[in-house]
Parts: sequence; structure tokens; C-alpha cells
Amino acid sequence: MAVIVGTLTLDLYISDALTLKDKRQVVKSLLGRIGERFNAAVAEVGALENPRRATVAVATVANSREHVDRVLSAILRFCESDPRAEVTSVELDIA
Repeated sequence: MAVIVGTLTLDLYISDALTLKDKRQVVKSLLGRIGERFNAAVAEVGALENPRRATVAVATVANSREHVDRVLSAILRFCESDPRAEVTSVELDIA
């Protein structure tokens, strides 16, 4: 049985955030929705002290590379469709 692990790392720009509280509101909402909708592990992993930037990492596991790719691609589209944050960088890794 194959175990396929996929990770997606996104850099986000949150133009309307003036404070860390503003940023936290957007990021926490986005992370919660990703976790619920896609059943993926998700966390903010970088740019923690910058109110307009966030680095978010997502991980998912399956027995099919195609399934992992489909889930991570759907998560990327979901994030790109959120008007509160602009995706500025994407790193996708499937092993």
C-alpha cells in the first residue's frame, strides 16, 4: 500500500490588514474553512509578526498521488478565490 503525502505552502498578502488582529481574523477564518472543507492539516507557519503577510502550510495524505494533487489544487483555487488575501507564492510538493 502506498502512502502519498502532499504539502502546499502559500504566501499571502492581506492588503486590508493594518494590525496583527486584522490579519489574525482573516488567517484564522481561512485556516478553519480549509480544515473543515478539505479535511486537511493547516497552519500559519511564517511571517507571524507582519500584519500584511502570512505563510500558510497545508498537508494531506492519501493512497493515490492523483487524489492528493486534486485536493491540494482545490485548496489552492479556494484560497485564490478569497478576496481578503492575495496568493503571492505557491510551493507544492507531493512525495
